[in-house]
Amino acid sequence: DYKLTYYTPEYETKDTDILAAFRVTPQPGVPPEEAGAAVA
Repeated sequence: DYKLTYYTPEYETKDTDILAAFRVTPQPGVPPEEAGAAVA
């Protein structure tokens, strides 16, 4: 399943990583996973 490659819970951040958060509201009829994949 492709969405499993976007989330790695065992990943540990490094001092050089840049973290960002986005709020995505999918259009009607679009699954949340698809909307998130479009942003990624």
